[in-house]
Amino acid sequence: MSQSTPPPSGNPYADQPGQPQQGVPQPGFPTAPVAPAAPVRDSLGLGLAAAFGAAVVTAGVYGAIIGLTKHEIGWAAVGVGFLIGLAAGRVGGRNPILPIVSVVLSAASVYFGQLIGEAMIGAKELGVGFSEVFFDNFGLVQEAWKADSDPLTFVFFAIAAYVAFTSARKAGQ
Repeated sequence: MSQSTPPPSGNPYADQPGQPQQGVPQPGFPTAPVAPAAPVRDSLGLGLAAAFGAAVVTAGVYGAIIGLTKHEIGWAAVGVGFLIGLAAGRVGGRNPILPIVSVVLSAASVYFGQLIGEAMIGAKELGVGFSEVFFDNFGLVQEAWKADSDPLTFVFFAIAAYVAFTSARKAGQ
């Protein structure tokens, strides 16, 4: 009786008939390894922080657009809502509070953007600095905003809020 030595792989059954040989392509369809499922993002705190940061930045940009053009632009309101919702959803994930917070923050961002625009226009007309008009005479800026607002002004709030809600929900998926 002769005793066979195990193959170098250390597997005594490797050379058995019907077993696939290592390194030799096997017939059939090739299969790729399946990646594990992505973890579900659900970080309320980070989503709120990202949405708040986006709201501050977009309010400034929206206000600068209004101040430079002396007009409210609908696409800018869409951009405000989109960026706030996108930031909340991408960073915060699927948390159901984030779309609602995005609505509130986008409305506030549009409002402050309109106030910044009013202050920029007023500063140009008066020949003074923006900070003097905006910070030292904030009540007058609000009064000017009330006097200049019309129904279209509030449409921009609704546009930004709708876009923020939908983009936060879609980005969080």
